Amino acid sequence: MKKVLIDLNIILDFLNKQNFHQEAARLINMCAESVLTGYICAHEVTTLSYFLFKEQKDKNKVVTTISTLFDIFQIIPIDETILKASLLSPITDYEDAVIEVSAVKFNIDYILSRNISDFKLSRIPTYTPEQFFLL
Repeated sequence: MKKVLIDLNIILDFLNKQNFHQEAARLINMCAESVLTGYICAHEVTTLSYFLFKEQKDKNKVVTTISTLFDIFQIIPIDETILKASLLSPITDYEDAVIEVSAVKFNIDYILSRNISDFKLSRIPTYTPEQFFLL
């Protein structure tokens, strides 16, 4: 089974019903149905929690959403080794570097992101969901 690391922007597309939310929903459903093994990084969960609470101002809804993600995705812990290696990454955006280094460490097959140009120096192939569905 393919292992995919999902960037936060795809989860936000799905939750906010933004552009490409149907593709994001298809990808998340594939993870929920164990067609793919889906991963998200721990730091993405805290960032998502911040955005959700800022938007909804309802802690119960935020807890429900985050709990559902825990049921669907495996969480990659972020430790000092990953953070230090990310500082040396050729990927200039530190958050994206953390995602890429995490993907390498956990032998992820693909990173799926809405901003693939941010990952042009990634050692892991990076695609939008639409590109990924064409593989």
